[in-house]
Amino acid sequence: MYSLLDGACRIDDVVKAALEDHMPAVAMTDHGVMYGTVEFYKKAIAKGLRPILGCEVYEARESRLDRKAEGVKVTPFHLVLLAQDNEGYDNLVRLVTAAHLEGFYYKPRVDREILAKHSKGLIALSACLKGRVAVRLLEDDEAGAARAAGEYADIFGKDNFYLELHDHGIPEQAKVNRGLLALARRLNLPLVATNDVHYLKKEHAGAHEVLLCMQTGSRMSDPDRLKYATHEFSMKSGAEMAALFAEAPEAIANTVAIAQRCAVEMALHGAHFPSFRVPEGETQKSFFLKLCREGVARRYQVADPDHPRDEKEKKVVAQMHYEIGVIEKTGFVGYFLVVWDFIRFAHERGIPVGPGRGSGAGSIVSYALGITGIDPLRYSLIFERFLNPERISPPDFDIDFCQARRGEVIAYVKEKYGRENVAQIITFSTLGAKAVIRDVGRALEVPLPECDRLAKLVPEIPDITLKTAFEKESALKKAREENEYAKAIFKYAEVLEG
Repeated sequence: MYSLLDGACRIDDVVKAALEDHMPAVAMTDHGVMYGTVEFYKKAIAKGLRPILGCEVYEARESRLDRKAEGVKVTPFHLVLLAQDNEGYDNLVRLVTAAHLEGFYYKPRVDREILAKHSKGLIALSACLKGRVAVRLLEDDEAGAARAAGEYADIFGKDNFYLELHDHGIPEQAKVNRGLLALARRLNLPLVATNDVHYLKKEHAGAHEVLLCMQTGSRMSDPDRLKYATHEFSMKSGAEMAALFAEAPEAIANTVAIAQRCAVEMALHGAHFPSFRVPEGETQKSFFLKLCREGVARRYQVADPDHPRDEKEKKVVAQMHYEIGVIEKTGFVGYFLVVWDFIRFAHERGIPVGPGRGSGAGSIVSYALGITGIDPLRYSLIFERFLNPERISPPDFDIDFCQARRGEVIAYVKEKYGRENVAQIITFSTLGAKAVIRDVGRALEVPLPECDRLAKLVPEIPDITLKTAFEKESALKKAREENEYAKAIFKYAEVLEG
């Protein structure tokens, strides 16, 4: 999913496949990150499927603060964490955040110390062949494996730590599974059978190999490229899993038991803005009104906003009060004050600020507060494009700060609202129709001119898909049917697009 350039599954497709197989629940445990959690939760809930929210975290071999013990060759252990309830989800978020801010060294890493601190509400699984327990079993260190399993059981609770069985046709897994079965009996720990899914269908294994080539910058012809041991990392059905683990029916039963225990309820409605502290004796409403009045007086030379002198001033004041009413009704007064405050800071420090882009420029209040620098009345801009009482959605200010000094504004906001409450957004680039043709072609070593020729056949339509491109461009469709290079590219491109 969002295991970038490794997970070759789209969320919509996973949800659809789970429903088709009559699964009551499905889990998403991307490597070290939770980028897709909200999207996954919303789409699963919309289809009546129980979403199990989790993460396959990287666990430092010693301390997450240690930057010497690990690197490219010595990798951290894997551990699967699932949120059982809202407290567990909160703890999972804290762990993943700390893994990036405190433990990042090649990978975002946690350690046993911080796991113990944020263990409540979490169910832990011993993970794949790279899990601490599995690694010890592969080394024939049964005592070490038992010690590691016991530590996890102590951290999460004996009923919240499961020894995880995998079977992707890898010989090492058979050895580890035997060891896990023995450990389960010896330590009285529960087992669970899971399936490591990196692509949806078995026939997508080749496309996944191409994706790994994109990740590592290698070519499919390279015998030493990164690749999986087998082609068994697709999404298996319940019947296939039951057949694979017929000798451990309790491990299959526990997949359902865990699913029934995991019931996170995300609060996706309502606004959660920082609280702007107003001067003593003021409320947010009164202070906001005061700023708007002062801004209108300054911007439009209105001597007294309570007593407009002519039709022009009446129009300005009426629009101001209308917008204030909408802003109050929609609950965004505090948001406007926060934005006003950090733009005020920038102006006072001489940090260049752009005049504003997008629909925010249609607001007199934004102009009066100095958030935007464009007079909406002069250019007949429409406030309702920015904030509409009939269709409430959060206002979005597109603000540009001087690149050389924007860090000062970010530092101010961190100091005022707390570093832990401030984040910068991330942008994900997806493989669009043209890009996926070129990237797959590169991995397959298709001559660059041929990749360019095929990519240029895709019509210049925003967000066009390959399916639409074949429908609209007969030359592209013909190439897919007749050209050997195109056949090879599109075999994988249609799986990896998006």
